[in-house]
Amino acid sequence: MLAVNGLRFKLLIYFFTLILLPFTTLGVLGNWVSSSTLEKEATRHTEQMIEQVQNNTEFYIKDMENIMKLLEAEPEVVDFLNQDQKQENLHKGSAETEIRRLMTNIQGNHPEIAGILLVNENDLDISNEMFRSSKDALTNESWFKEAIRTPLEYHFFSNPIGRNIKNRVNYSADEVVSIVKAIKEPDSGKYQGVILIDLKLEILETVIKGVTLGKNGFLFLMDNSGNVVYSPTNPVVYRVNPDWLHSTSQNIVKTISGKRFQILVSESKYTGWKTVGVFSLNDTLKEVTQVRNYSILLGLITLLLGIATAFFFTQSIVKPIGRLRGLMKEAEAGNLNVFFKSRSHDEIAELGNSFNNMIGEIRNLISQVFKEQKGKREAELRVLQEQIKPHFLYNTLDTIQWLAHEGKTDDIVKMIAALTNLFRIGLNKGKEMIRVEEEIEHIRSYLLIQKARYEDKLEYEIHIDKEIQDFLVLKLILQPLVENSIYHGIKARRGTGKIQIFAKRIEEKLIFTVKDDGVGISLQRLEQLKDLLKDGIPLSDKPAYGSFNINERIKLTFGQEYGLHMSSVEGEGTTVEIWHPIIKEGDRYVENANRR
Repeated sequence: MLAVNGLRFKLLIYFFTLILLPFTTLGVLGNWVSSSTLEKEATRHTEQMIEQVQNNTEFYIKDMENIMKLLEAEPEVVDFLNQDQKQENLHKGSAETEIRRLMTNIQGNHPEIAGILLVNENDLDISNEMFRSSKDALTNESWFKEAIRTPLEYHFFSNPIGRNIKNRVNYSADEVVSIVKAIKEPDSGKYQGVILIDLKLEILETVIKGVTLGKNGFLFLMDNSGNVVYSPTNPVVYRVNPDWLHSTSQNIVKTISGKRFQILVSESKYTGWKTVGVFSLNDTLKEVTQVRNYSILLGLITLLLGIATAFFFTQSIVKPIGRLRGLMKEAEAGNLNVFFKSRSHDEIAELGNSFNNMIGEIRNLISQVFKEQKGKREAELRVLQEQIKPHFLYNTLDTIQWLAHEGKTDDIVKMIAALTNLFRIGLNKGKEMIRVEEEIEHIRSYLLIQKARYEDKLEYEIHIDKEIQDFLVLKLILQPLVENSIYHGIKARRGTGKIQIFAKRIEEKLIFTVKDDGVGISLQRLEQLKDLLKDGIPLSDKPAYGSFNINERIKLTFGQEYGLHMSSVEGEGTTVEIWHPIIKEGDRYVENANRR
């Protein structure tokens, strides 16, 4: 598992970034640019085709309008507008023949025209190809009324169904588009008739069919009423929602039958018709998609190879650093017998050599400091012991002298025996380790001497588990604590004081407890004493000599997990515990302690 803040993780992130950057730039962005360019090119091509079709459509429409203007200006047409049923029938005169001849000539020059029809306000009509399908009035037709209502405009009617008009060729409604315009009588200025021209849709079909939009694209025309003027045979046409074409945007993308289609709309300002181009983006971008897929596949293969290479190079860098880091942690934990080995000769190897040199120097310095500190501590301890012995001996002799004056010979014998036992155990042939039973015997002798001196002022109890009597301890570790309890606890209180001593085993430790009910220690002073025991004390702090002496001897011999632990409540008393390892004959501690 990679650590987020680890060097391996950071290096892999750097490598991945270097690999993904060109992959993303060339693969993703390149594909996006290609797709965008092709899409824009297809859109531009479609717009050109739409413009071309729109121009051609407007050309034919304008041509029809010119024909209407030509007919409107003919004298025979003007005369026809003024005819009614009561006058001489125009159909029997030469004017009719002339108008029909003119229509025939126009249609001959313009084969795209399916028929031309003139109708005046009196419901008279003339046409070369068209006739009424019933006797109903043509003036009641919607196309006639619309033309008269807005005479200045040209009107376009696609798919003219339901007209009272037939063509000799019998064109269906979906094969023509009607163009209608009102005719004005020059003298009166009154609009008295209508010209209608049916334009064959096949001419628009020829224009539109010649346009290609990709593989499956197409164009179609829609009038200003939303009716389709012309559309090719294509199933997609019928799925184009007319509401889409009313959007303010001229470029619309919709999904039809699961495929994305681009729809371009251009509205003619002249006719109001819309030319609509539809082409599939899926087909247009199919090749780009294939190239993209191949690019992604190659990119993924390259990415996997890059990742494998990144792991290899990262491992080659991180592995020796990890070994060096592990050695540093061991050194930090106290193991200075570590050594970094490297087969390379790079900067990491140089760093490892520096680490080896540093560890060697640290070992030398520790050895030197240890020797100096050990000598210093031993000298201090000897001084402290020398200070204790004369002081105690003076007080004891003074007590014996007092007993002699009183004539208490039995008490003197006990005092001398206790003093003798005290020095015998204390000397112990120069050895530092004694049995727990001997340490307890030593403290009994000490308390016996002090009891003789303080009489009813002092009481004491000693409780020791028999199972620990043969274990070994540093000698004289209880006497200084008991001395402190007497001089700084019991002596300062009113009435009789009591000292209790306990010795027992808890797991792999010997716990000695010295408890008194003296005046206790203030909280502030207690914290000072704890700090002094933890960090060392100046020799000027005389009340802490005994505790410091014991604490330092135990820690120097057995380590920092052992030593003194002190607690006190002011006015109630003080308790001091000694944590001592379980030592048996033959343990290495015995030899080391006695060697001192």
